[in-house]
Amino acid sequence: MDAKVPNARSSNDDRIGVLEELLNERYSVRAFLPKEVDRATIEHVLTTAQRTASWCNSQPWQVVIASGTAKERFRQAIYKEASGGLGDDYDFTPPREYVGVYLERRRESGFQLYNTLGIARGDKMAYAKQALENYNFFGAPHVAIIHTNEPLGIYGAIDCGAYVSNFMLAAQALGLGTIPQAALARHSSLIRRHFNLPEDRRVVCGISFGYADHAHKVNSYRTSRANVADTVAFVDE
Repeated sequence: MDAKVPNARSSNDDRIGVLEELLNERYSVRAFLPKEVDRATIEHVLTTAQRTASWCNSQPWQVVIASGTAKERFRQAIYKEASGGLGDDYDFTPPREYVGVYLERRRESGFQLYNTLGIARGDKMAYAKQALENYNFFGAPHVAIIHTNEPLGIYGAIDCGAYVSNFMLAAQALGLGTIPQAALARHSSLIRRHFNLPEDRRVVCGISFGYADHAHKVNSYRTSRANVADTVAFVDE
C-alpha cells in the first residue's frame, strides 16, 4: 500500500523558512554533553530520515546505532586501532587530492577549527591529537554507522549520503547535535568485525550524535558556504 501524501499544513513560505532555519543552524558538533538521548527521540530521527529518496526506492542504507556500554566497547576498539597508526581501510576511495578552490575551502575550515582551539598553525602533533577525537566520537553518547550493499556501488553510497543529510536535519529539528564522520569509515574492516556485519557490507561513514555542549569553544565557529554563482551554471539556450 502506498503511503498517504500529507496535506500541506502551512504556506510554502513557512515551510521553506523552517528548512532554511534547520540548514543554517546545523553545524558539525565537536563537543557533546554526556546526557543520553531517549530511544523514542532516536527512533523519531530514524523514522523521519527513512523518507529519504533513493534510486528505484532501493533504500540501500543500513544503520547500526551504538549506545551505552556497546558504544564504549566500540570506542575503545576503534581508538586503539587509530591511535596505533592502523586503519586506512576505506571501502570507498577517499579524495585523491584537494586542489584549487576545494583545497582553499578545506584549509579555511581546518584553520577555523585550530584557531578556535588555540592550536598554532603547523603544530602537527596538536593536529593529530585533535584528529584522534573522531575516535572518541567527540564525547557523544551515541554513534551511528551507515553501511550499504556492495553490489549497489557508488550510487548506493550516494543514496546513503542523502540519508545522512536528512538524519542530521531531523536530529537538528529535535534539538540534537550531529557530526558526520568519514574518519570512522577508514576502519571498515574493524567495523565489520566488531558489529558482525556481512562481508558484502560497505561502510559509508559514521554519525556521532547527542546534545551539543554549547559552552565548549569548539562549537562556537561556523564554516562558510560558496555563493550559488560559484557552483551553478544556468543554461537557457
